[in-house]
Amino acid sequence: MAKKIIVAGGGHGGIACAALLSQAGFDVTVYEKNSRNNMGYDWTDIFDPKALRAARIPMPSKDKYEYKTNMTFIPPSARTPVTQDVPPSEAEIKMERSDIYDLIINHAEKHGVKFVFDCPVKKALMAGDRVIGIDTEKGEFYADMVIDACGCESVVRASLPDICGIQKHTNEFEKFYVYRAFYNRATDEEPEFKYKVYMLPNGRMGIGWVASEGEYSDLLIGEFEPFTVEEAEQKAEFFRKDNPVLGDKVLRGGYMVEIPVRQPLAIMVADGYAAIGDSAFMTVPIIGSGLADAFKAAAMLAEVIINDTSETYCAEVLWDYQMKYFKALGAGMAPLALVKLLLTKITPEQLDYLFDNGILGADELTITADSTSLGSMLSFDPALLGKAKSLVKDKALTRMVISLGKNIAKASTVCASMPKHYSKFTVQNWARRYEKLFRVHHR
Repeated sequence: MAKKIIVAGGGHGGIACAALLSQAGFDVTVYEKNSRNNMGYDWTDIFDPKALRAARIPMPSKDKYEYKTNMTFIPPSARTPVTQDVPPSEAEIKMERSDIYDLIINHAEKHGVKFVFDCPVKKALMAGDRVIGIDTEKGEFYADMVIDACGCESVVRASLPDICGIQKHTNEFEKFYVYRAFYNRATDEEPEFKYKVYMLPNGRMGIGWVASEGEYSDLLIGEFEPFTVEEAEQKAEFFRKDNPVLGDKVLRGGYMVEIPVRQPLAIMVADGYAAIGDSAFMTVPIIGSGLADAFKAAAMLAEVIINDTSETYCAEVLWDYQMKYFKALGAGMAPLALVKLLLTKITPEQLDYLFDNGILGADELTITADSTSLGSMLSFDPALLGKAKSLVKDKALTRMVISLGKNIAKASTVCASMPKHYSKFTVQNWARRYEKLFRVHHR
């Protein structure tokens, strides 16, 4: 009899993994809170198309995507905007979220994956410290293993017993509260920069963007503190002053979401359990993009499950999935998370200083959804040592950057010391060291 796998939630990585497992002969069912017609936010998303190949998902038809425009970063003073220069080989594609879901759900169903929609997941079902299924609003369902794809604040992850050692919720500065809406275009005039990303807009801790997209203008506002849709509409006025193209009529979107912007989860597995995608915080910490890493992780997790000849799917076996992920992607995200934490402490004046003096230029800001480490961000130097002469003029900023360099070195050492084999004591002890790297930098 085929082994049963439950995917809790319809996250992209979970569905991609489901397809790979079903192809290999597993009995796989995805339980998702939304209806089939309501999968995906009503907006576009950007990701590295090579990630589809990693998960053996076919490329979409050419009418379903286009290549992304380079971003122009706007510092608080707006004096020195900087435009990315992404090489063609690293160009990302832009697709409607609904089209992405159509692509991966159709692919999964083609290979035998079953879907139960309109079925909110409530918690994990446990036998001791082993996950044996999920409790949903449609009843309890049991399986040999559960893959958690419920998202940033996963109810499955939050319900795991403490003995698993898995972090239940995000900490301060570990997720963005995001408002996004497509507005009408108030003018036909084309702006100088089509995709503007604002750093610390209006002095607030966060980012924003305005992108001119054909017949509409795309506005995103992301901050570390919660805010309402009504407050977002007030914040939108700041962006309209600098972007006459941004109208005041919402055409699509217009609601709030939560996006993880932090280092990967310290422990992603337990007996009968593995987290993937946003449930495991698989996003680029600075920009919050996570589709590419989730697709790549899907292939890693599927390989480990398929190769488990013991068919126990215990933490000792599944730990190899975490090892593979950290080696390929996760270890490189830890330094990026430290850079993000630096940006939560920096003042608008200091950020202007970095732009005005060329310390943050096109190379440093060419961060793509395929960025897997500081080294993958072209010529970004973790300690900015190549531009130290300019930094010396701002002693407080220099001290912050030197401290960042030391912390990045420490993070690299800790990630390299991840236990090669699983035991609760050694893994949880390592996890505490790993998470401490980021807690000590909170305000």
